[in-house]
Order: sequence, then C-alpha cells, then structure tokens
Amino acid sequence: MSMLARQVSIPAKANNKIELKAIPGHFATNHSHINYYLDITPIKCRHMEAQLAAKEFVQRYKSTSAVDTVVCMDGCEVIGAYLAEELAAAGIMSLNSNENINVVTPEITGGQMIFRDNVEGMIMDKHVVLLLASATTGQTIQQSINAIRYYGGIVEGVSAIFAAVDEVAGVTVDSIYHVDDINDYQNYAPTECPYCKAQRKLDAIVNSYGYSRV
Repeated sequence: MSMLARQVSIPAKANNKIELKAIPGHFATNHSHINYYLDITPIKCRHMEAQLAAKEFVQRYKSTSAVDTVVCMDGCEVIGAYLAEELAAAGIMSLNSNENINVVTPEITGGQMIFRDNVEGMIMDKHVVLLLASATTGQTIQQSINAIRYYGGIVEGVSAIFAAVDEVAGVTVDSIYHVDDINDYQNYAPTECPYCKAQRKLDAIVNSYGYSRV
C-alpha cells in the first residue's frame, strides 16, 4: 500500500477545521526514527488554516505583557504573520518604538543558527515567541532558544503545531497537537529503532518541510 493510501486526517481538538495528515510507516528525521509522518504542510501554507492556527496560538500569550518578535522555524512564516496580527488584536503590543511586531527567520549556516546584523536588533532585548511546525526530540527548540538568548532575546514562549515534548530549557512548549493525540506514536533513537532491527526499510526521510521517499 502506498504512503498516501495509508494517510488519515486528525482534526484538532481545539478546532476541527484544523486537520493534521498522519501516515504510519518507518521514517527517519535528523535526530530520530519515527513511526508516523505528520504532514503539517497545509496548516503552514494555506492562509485559512494558518490563520486558524494563529488564533489557537495567541491564547497562550493573552496574559503576556508584550511580544516584540516572532521567530519562525520550519517554514512557519505565514502562521507567524497571522500570529503577529492576532497578538496585536488581543492588545499584546510590541515595546518597539514603532509598535510593530517583527516576524523573522534565523539563518542556518554551518550547522549554526545566526541572526544577521540587520535582524539582530529585532532580537536583542526583545520579548520573543518561538514558532515551529513540530518538535519531536526538543533539539531544534533547544538550539533555537540558545541562539535567541545568545543574541540577547527574552524567550516568552514556544509554540508548535505538533509537539512530543512539554518543556525545553525551562520553557513550556505549547502545541495544537500533542503526541498523545496520535495513537501509538513512537520516537526512537536510530540505534534503538525496532524497524531497523527487523530490517524494515525506511519509507522516507522526513523533516518539517516534507518527505523524500527512499
């Protein structure tokens, strides 16, 4: 059976108009092996779904005094722009002199996450929300928080469409989908993967941008 033939849709508990596509199988990420590929692409790329996701994320920050910058990972810029709009509409304003909420994406070079000089001012001494598509092991969140703090930013929160971790570096991870929402979802270290031990071939190499069949 093909990957797409095995796909099932999982409506979000908070809003059933948001749907996650889940495909069971044997998949490899940068950090682990997993038994489900979770297709978040429609939520990230379709304006209606992205706006609905932003409306869910903003609930986490309604008691926050200020958000200056949304740092977007995994191609979440569309959601990030809507989140900035929702934050402003909820009265959560930026402390920047121009009262704009910045939406930025770091650059990954040589395995390091950096903010160029022209963007650094949007991080230093700013209240920052980190926005990701998915968090399976927490390593990307840890790297992102480290980078934001290195550049002088104040991490107000972490929001992800899907999360298998609840807290990283002392920061709560808020998500629309939690690992508990996906029946029997498993995340293995590559050396401990039972599919590999059973010599089952990978279906695909995956990350937050998509998948490539192998």
